[in-house]
Amino acid sequence: MVVISTVGIYLALILFSRIAGLRSFSQMTNFDMAATVGIGSMLATTALSSSTPLLVGVVGLAVLFAVQWVVSRLRRHRGPERLVDNSPLVLMSGADVLSEHLTIAAMTRSDLRSKLRLAGVTRYDQVGAVVLEVPGGVSVRVSGPGDPPMDPDLFASVRGRDQLFSDDSFVS
Repeated sequence: MVVISTVGIYLALILFSRIAGLRSFSQMTNFDMAATVGIGSMLATTALSSSTPLLVGVVGLAVLFAVQWVVSRLRRHRGPERLVDNSPLVLMSGADVLSEHLTIAAMTRSDLRSKLRLAGVTRYDQVGAVVLEVPGGVSVRVSGPGDPPMDPDLFASVRGRDQLFSDDSFVS
């Protein structure tokens, strides 16, 4: 029974992910991450639990993919997007660490230093900006003398973007 359930739920997963498209497992937002965890949980429960029939697992999987699809369509509008998604957050502006933003992000300076090292930063003056992205990754923009300025539009949805641009160069 485990073999039949596992193969069946796996085939359903392939079918639903082909219908829903590449974004199904993208983990671009917190909602995507939650859906991915939910999908994994449904797969495991259906494959290994004798109390969950294959049909119930397939229906649950279909409903989760449908909800994910509906939410992805609603996210195209500003209101629902705000409800579903967190906003990226500026952690550093140039060499300046924004301590209050580290607190909001529940990160320590040690966490931040680790991310800087992983990005190849060897001196704070190499940092243009550090942003905690929606899925939890940290983007580090390394800058040097003569590099072009950052485009404000790339930071349009980022909380704390005003810390990156002076009033005369920031375009909202």
